[in-house]
Amino acid sequence: MENNYVRAAEIFKALCDENRIRIIELLQNEEKCGNALLDELEISQPTLSHHMKILCASGMVSGRKDGKKTYYSLNKDSIQGAKELLDGMVSKPVAQCPVWYD
Repeated sequence: MENNYVRAAEIFKALCDENRIRIIELLQNEEKCGNALLDELEISQPTLSHHMKILCASGMVSGRKDGKKTYYSLNKDSIQGAKELLDGMVSKPVAQCPVWYD
């Protein structure tokens, strides 16, 4: 039960920054490498790394290494889980809401 609160906090943390929301939007249609994300965002590489760490920890974004590059993609199951969590919170405590786990 306590894990639901931790998981919910991770999801909300991932969604509470405009740059992370923009990153999710950029990944909607295709996988992108970190350099491609940097080209589209006005942030530094360390800032991107910070945001990607939070997004990956939430489970909503997955990263895979290919040589020196890391490619990121949305985890559709986790995004669906976040939607279900929000829907569930309207009618019941967080501890009783469905929460997607990696």
